[in-house]
Amino acid sequence: MRLNSKGQVTIPAPLRERHGLYPGDEVDVVEDGANLRIVRVDTSPTRGQRLVRHMRGRATTTMNTDQLLELLRGD
Repeated sequence: MRLNSKGQVTIPAPLRERHGLYPGDEVDVVEDGANLRIVRVDTSPTRGQRLVRHMRGRATTTMNTDQLLELLRGD
């Protein structure tokens, strides 16, 4: 990896996938002796939480939950 002029690095995709890092995740850089470690911020919302927050309040239907389930399941 190479540090760019803004002090940023790109974590390779295989490492991001292996460690469950997704766009929007918060990480810290921690000094550990002569090394730097990238660690996930524990209070960072999960990918699912971010998606739910993004989608909340966007529905445009006037159907209630029971009506939607009936439509989807054919009950």
